[in-house]
Amino acid sequence: MPLAFAACYAYAPAGDTPGCRGSRALCQRLKRADPGVLVELSVEVWRQVRGGGRFAGFFCPDTVLVPVPGSAGAPGVRWVGQQLAACLRELGLGQSVQGLLRRRHPVRKSATSPAGLRPTVMDHYDSFVVGHARSGCDPPSRLVLVDDVITRGRTLLAGAARLREALPQAEIVGFALLRTLAPGEAVGAIPDPREGVVWWERGDARRSP
Repeated sequence: MPLAFAACYAYAPAGDTPGCRGSRALCQRLKRADPGVLVELSVEVWRQVRGGGRFAGFFCPDTVLVPVPGSAGAPGVRWVGQQLAACLRELGLGQSVQGLLRRRHPVRKSATSPAGLRPTVMDHYDSFVVGHARSGCDPPSRLVLVDDVITRGRTLLAGAARLREALPQAEIVGFALLRTLAPGEAVGAIPDPREGVVWWERGDARRSP
């Protein structure tokens, strides 16, 4: 089933324009879970939602934010998606943060793996398990999977598939701060808010835009 997603910034892994270089510096700071940059970028998401009318179908009063676990999924470690979800919740962009998704075993880290060895949708799917909703709460009706970067969308697609099995009544969408551009694309506007879709086709995830 296709998954709607939104992203606030564009990220270019290559390219020598100022925008491309700036996007890589931003991504490096984000991957280090720099608290300052997490707050700064979360505030920009808030501006886009409250002032710009963006992402209207994503951040609603009843939204439950579900952080996408990192590749290792180590217990007790606050990964970037978890910290980002907490920042968005503090800004009023969600009802709560619930760790419904966790890793039963680690997967290879996509950012440091060669293109042909990056985890597949099935690798992510097999590694994910769904936990119980918060005790005393009704089953959530709207879930937003929160991640730091979306490339092909494999992680979000796999996470959404697992959540749909456990919570078939819930509406599920995805959000990432950074949207990786295709080779040859240059970063234009900063920020560059977009909404799109990820789907399964010919054995892999596809993403537009």
